[in-house]
Amino acid sequence: MKKHSHNHIETYNGLAGLGLDRETDENTIIYYLQKFSDDTLIKELVKRLTTKEIEEIFFLLTRLLKKHLTDSEYHTLFLKDNHP
Repeated sequence: MKKHSHNHIETYNGLAGLGLDRETDENTIIYYLQKFSDDTLIKELVKRLTTKEIEEIFFLLTRLLKKHLTDSEYHTLFLKDNHP
């Protein structure tokens, strides 16, 4: 059974751009992140990133996860494990 889903990218047909309103901004971020994480794209792109760029992406995502998720949410939503 799959643990991860990327359904937004398959169903969203609205504007992909920032600055119009909060709802569009949120949908745009989801859209871009799901496009960015597509297996074919990211496997090609990651080969071209510098070590510094890889670290920047990792530290940005880690900082956001720590800031906005509880430990329980981190395990459930991000790691997809059954951590108590």
